[in-house]
Amino acid sequence: MSRIKSFSVGNGDMFYIEHNSDNFTTIDCCYEDEESRDQNFEEIKEKSSKKGITRFISTHPDEDHIKGIEIFCDKVGITNFYVVKNEATKPDETDSFKKYCELRDDTKKAFYVYKGCSRLWMNQTNEERHGAGISFLWPDRNNSDFIEALSKAKDGEAFNNISPIFTYSVNSGVKAMWMGDMETDFLDKIKDSVEWPEIDILFAPHHGRESGKVSSDVLEKLDPQIIVIGEAPSKDLDYYSQYNTITQNSAKNIIFECNDSRIHVYVSDYNYSVSYLDDDKADDASIGHYIGSFTPRGAK
Repeated sequence: MSRIKSFSVGNGDMFYIEHNSDNFTTIDCCYEDEESRDQNFEEIKEKSSKKGITRFISTHPDEDHIKGIEIFCDKVGITNFYVVKNEATKPDETDSFKKYCELRDDTKKAFYVYKGCSRLWMNQTNEERHGAGISFLWPDRNNSDFIEALSKAKDGEAFNNISPIFTYSVNSGVKAMWMGDMETDFLDKIKDSVEWPEIDILFAPHHGRESGKVSSDVLEKLDPQIIVIGEAPSKDLDYYSQYNTITQNSAKNIIFECNDSRIHVYVSDYNYSVSYLDDDKADDASIGHYIGSFTPRGAK
């Protein structure tokens, strides 16, 4: 069994994957207030302490994806920092951005991700432990549009489009995808350079904003069973009306409890519900408010 959690952090992103192997992965860092920050960091510290390998994937250095990373380092710790190699700068550096740059440039902690990269226990297995099931589909470091995005980040102009595209998958189980804050115009430029697998869960890029909407032809290839629309002002969101969705503005914290044959879905708002999931009677108040279950494609 593995667990994917998407934290409700206001206008930002923060996730973890509690793998069904000796791995634990945190994706991005943000918080809404100090109380929720401390609760979230303590939860991650407690759960990651049970695993032999921990990693932090940073999609890009916008503040709503790195806010508090210096505090995360103090309270939880980061030993493996997965990041797209870049030279991003900002005219006004926050403490979080300074820590991001320190981690990004640390030759002992940083692992630079790119399309098709491999690493022991990320997507490789040996006699010591199984891999984490994480695969990077983007960036292509030789792609001219990506090189241009790196140049803009270096000039401090924009950071969204240096985001990687990656999946977490389990044999005969769940397959989920993240795209950071990649923008629609950029995605349309590079979409033919990405091999798009069928997935179960898509965490919509740019928090589900219209500016990050995934084009219909890419969605047809991905064919997600659920799209998670992140927290952003409602007026800015695209609700992907042709697909089953969970809207984090309403659902708040979201947990996917992933078994080989079924995925059980929990949220923290007890008034939230959807009609498209099955009722497996998997209520568990220690996890959250159970809203239903579905079968991952890998189990079919």
